[in-house]
Parts: sequence; C-alpha cells; structure tokens
Amino acid sequence: MAVKFKDYYETLGVKRTASAEEMKKSFRDLARIYHPDVAKNKAAGEEKFKEINEAYEVLSDPEKRRRYDELGADWQGGAPTGAQTSGHRSQGHRQSPEPDFEFGGTGYSDFFESFFGGGRTGFGGMRGGGGGDAQDESFDRKGRDVEADLLVTLAEALHGSVRKITLTRPGGAGVAPRSDTYQVRIAPGIRENQRIRLAGQGNPGIGKGGPGDLYLRVRLARHPDFGVLGADLYFDLELAPWEAVLGAELKIAALDGPTTLRVPPGTAAGTQLRLRGLGLPQEHGGRGDLYAKIRIVVPATPSPEEKTLWEQLASKSKFNPRSIP
Repeated sequence: MAVKFKDYYETLGVKRTASAEEMKKSFRDLARIYHPDVAKNKAAGEEKFKEINEAYEVLSDPEKRRRYDELGADWQGGAPTGAQTSGHRSQGHRQSPEPDFEFGGTGYSDFFESFFGGGRTGFGGMRGGGGGDAQDESFDRKGRDVEADLLVTLAEALHGSVRKITLTRPGGAGVAPRSDTYQVRIAPGIRENQRIRLAGQGNPGIGKGGPGDLYLRVRLARHPDFGVLGADLYFDLELAPWEAVLGAELKIAALDGPTTLRVPPGTAAGTQLRLRGLGLPQEHGGRGDLYAKIRIVVPATPSPEEKTLWEQLASKSKFNPRSIP
C-alpha cells in the first residue's frame, strides 16, 4: 500500500517560506477551532486536530522541516534519498517509501510514521540493527521489536484513557498479512517519550527465541495554550498595564475547567504566578502546578480620550523605570 504524501504547509495554511512565529500563530488559531474540547463536531474536530498537530510537529522542528523540504511532493519518483530513508519504519535491507507495518489509532498518519516517527524494528530491542530477514533456524534469536509513536492529548495525560490500536503486519513467503487490535491503557500522568510496552506482540523469534515486543512511544499533542515541563503546565497570561499595577482577579482556563487567578498589585512582566495542583499527575501521587507567565500588553491605537488620560498619568507620575536606586 503506497503512502500518501502530506502537505503540511497546506494543513497549517501557511506559505513554504513561513517563519516559526507565523507557523506557531497559525497552529494556535486552528487548534482553538478544532480542539476536541471546543469543536462543534467532536469526531471531525479530533481528526483535524491530529492533522494540525502532526504538521506542526514536523514544521516547528528545524531538522524535521529541513528533511521534509528535501523530501518534496514527488518523493515517490526516482531513487530514495537520504531524507526519504532516514525515518523509514523498517531498518532491513529494503529501501522503499512503502512501510512494512501499518498502524491505526496512534494519532499519526502513515506518512509521518514512515519518515518522522518511531515505527521501526530491530533484533532483540536493538533499534535499526540486524542485517536482514534471516530464515536460518539453526540458531535461536529473539524476534524483532516493533515501535511506533502514539499521540496523547493533555486531557488523556490528565485523566488517562484506553485507546484501540491496530497493527497490520506484512505478509511474505506464502504468509498473508495479519491485523491485530489492542486495547492500550494510557495511564494518568504519562510523559513525553515514555514507552508503553506490549510484551510478546512484536515479531516472532527464530528457533526457540521468543517473540519481540511492541512499544508505543508517547508524544504529547501540542496544546494551543499550555506548554508542558514534567508534571507542570505553563501558559502566557496577557495583562493590561492597569491590571498589572492595580492587581486583578481573573477567570482563566485550566485543563480541569475555568478557575480564578488573583494577580497581585505591582506584578511585573515575566513574573510567574502559580496555581497549585492544576498540572498533570505526578509519578508518586499528587499533581504538578499550573504557571501563568505574565505579559503586559499596551493598546496599539488608543482613542483620543485614552491618549489624554495616558498623557495626564505621564505628567503626574514620578515613576521612572530607568532610574538607578
């Protein structure tokens, strides 16, 4: 089955020359429309959100973006290049853009898994090792492990979930392709790059060697508002100058739902305000924290009345941010 090319620039609605900041803005705008928590059509929104995440994951990473640009839409024609084979699922002797294994339910397309994902095999856990498909059964060897990336949303990392994953294994030598379905438990508090192991679900071994394992490597879905560091969540909170000076009580979004944050008077830009226990589950119980990083935003085009008030404040205030104490 041929792998269909994905135009990630089109998915994000940006030009190929788009800057990192332009891509970030487009991703956030689209994610706020299609995020499953807010989309009017949950199922369609979830699928679109996965596509947006996949595109942004590749294009926001300079190395992945370089490889993707080298790949080009005509990647199926001609001899494979280094960019075409560097992320290939199978590390055996074949060099073809067609994957050896097909996954369903991971949140990633076959195109991503073939060129940018972790879907690959290796003898006895040696990723990318083993020089071919040995058929000699005069020795025992553990079967190849199989690995793929698994896109996990922050909501799943918070509450946990069960996902249905399918794995279609290639046929050959008179053996028909086979599809297996697994109910995979995603535990609350799961982390980026953590691997979920399904023991004995890899390739069969040789001789008396046992089967390999199936590994699903967690990739946390990008969120339009929150960044993640361990069990802590971070987001930018924009304040008007008077809110920073006078203080404010604001209703903000958290993974659990809306909550209230008190901004103390005299809060400076760059300050981080902590909301305890509103992060992700921690390994040994409890939860991390939610941090609001303060950005102060000024009106770009004040009205004449506003401008007059700012001028009055400037003439009466003795505050000088450049003064040396």
